[in-house]
Amino acid sequence: MLTALTFIGFTLFVAFFSWYKLRKDDIRSRDGYFLGGRSLTGGVIAGSMILTNISTEHLIGLNGSAYKNGMIIIAWEVTSAIALVIAALYFLPIYLKMGLTTIPQYLENRYDSSTKTLVAFLLMVSFVVTLLPIVLYTGAINLESIFGVSEVLGVSLSEGIWITVVTIGVIGSVYAIFGGLKAVALSDSINAIGLVIGGLMVPVFALWDIGDGNIIDGMSKVYAFAPEKFNVIGEADSVLPFGTIFTGLMINQLYFWGMNQTIIQRAFGAKNMAEAQKGLLFTGIFKILIPLIIVLPGIIAYYYYKDQYYDNQDFIYPVLLMRVMPVGLLGFFAAVVLGAILSTFNSVLNSAATIFSLDIYKKLIHPDCSDRRLVRVGRLSSLVLALFAIGIAPLVGNAPEGLYQLMQQLNGIFFIPIASILIAGFFIPKVTARGAKIGLVTGLTFYLLTSFVFDSGIHFIHIWAIEFVMNLALMYTISHYFPGKPNTYISRPPVLEMKPWKYAKPVSAALCLVTVLIYIWLGS
Repeated sequence: MLTALTFIGFTLFVAFFSWYKLRKDDIRSRDGYFLGGRSLTGGVIAGSMILTNISTEHLIGLNGSAYKNGMIIIAWEVTSAIALVIAALYFLPIYLKMGLTTIPQYLENRYDSSTKTLVAFLLMVSFVVTLLPIVLYTGAINLESIFGVSEVLGVSLSEGIWITVVTIGVIGSVYAIFGGLKAVALSDSINAIGLVIGGLMVPVFALWDIGDGNIIDGMSKVYAFAPEKFNVIGEADSVLPFGTIFTGLMINQLYFWGMNQTIIQRAFGAKNMAEAQKGLLFTGIFKILIPLIIVLPGIIAYYYYKDQYYDNQDFIYPVLLMRVMPVGLLGFFAAVVLGAILSTFNSVLNSAATIFSLDIYKKLIHPDCSDRRLVRVGRLSSLVLALFAIGIAPLVGNAPEGLYQLMQQLNGIFFIPIASILIAGFFIPKVTARGAKIGLVTGLTFYLLTSFVFDSGIHFIHIWAIEFVMNLALMYTISHYFPGKPNTYISRPPVLEMKPWKYAKPVSAALCLVTVLIYIWLGS
């Protein structure tokens, strides 16, 4: 009963606070619904970015991977800081000067409208078949472990997870469909605080228990029990070899933090350049600290359970949670978990609605439609995508290397080809629309064949790098021998104040330095 009361209390607080703060906002206009009226501040942007990124696929997936593979998987997190620095200092000024609402709009300006439409379609598919189903499924596992949904309803475990998936999907859809970006971002910023507090409670209570009331002693015991788990340098045959940081991993990070619509849309909604840069760099600080929440508990779980869950690594975090979290706080943590699930789910839905409405519907179906009609179309597209994701979610279980690894492998289908044409657009003026489209299709086909059809024996992150270099070479060659019309940007006056944040460069330098020091400290 206490668990249920604290869960309901915190969930209702977030909903009421978000409604109260937004009750007078106009979300019927295009900018109001899709970009929060271009009024977001750095703190709100950072909170929304981190909670859009960190969800149950991290709490469950990365902690499960850390339990099995150790600290090597922090590379997914800490290298994000460098990508965020590059995005804040280089990509943001380009985007904001152009007044973009979506990333595909940049592709139309740089290449042509068919390139934009092709990428918009691929992004919609990627949302439905990769991120949304895995977020729903991992969220259902966590909530099932806390509330025992299947036992309460008297159904099987699989039926309980299915019911939870549907419930989460419906609640998340309501947030995204009726609230728009600002409602998503504001609720995210509150839930981000809850995630940090609740997430830190798990390792703190566990180490307190292991150390008999002394957290430092507890940490010493965990380290002494399995020192190899704390090494951040992955071997060549490990789940995440150290060499991947210098090949495909950084390409993926650059795409995710600097070119991914779901993430960067928060910066598009900033009130000015300085707030947008603050948002990205504050997110970088979070990403360096977040392994305390999504990696360390997995290693602590190894101390408790040894190899007991090696074949079911994605269940280890809920098991640890139920062991160390006091009953009175379980409801609060469940509400935080629900907030993290909803954040990622409704953020992706909002981004998908933005892309469909502006890059597909307005461009191809109804060019003269009003802002109000665009908002209605966005809401309907969110609903349809949510239904698809709910239907697919229960099919993603039983991934051999864990759900997080599966998600990254699936993301590579879309992320790397799109990243290659975006980076070519930034740095290789000679690349034409024809070259970009051929590179996009060729890269996608190459990755599918080498990762899912034939066993190349090469780690999939190294394949990302091979694909990326191959795409750039192919696009350049095609553009050289079959030149198109000269590349011209559509020039528009900036819609925001473009003065950069005065501390952007010092904070950026500090983030890069800390990232390097982490590897020196934990890799020695």
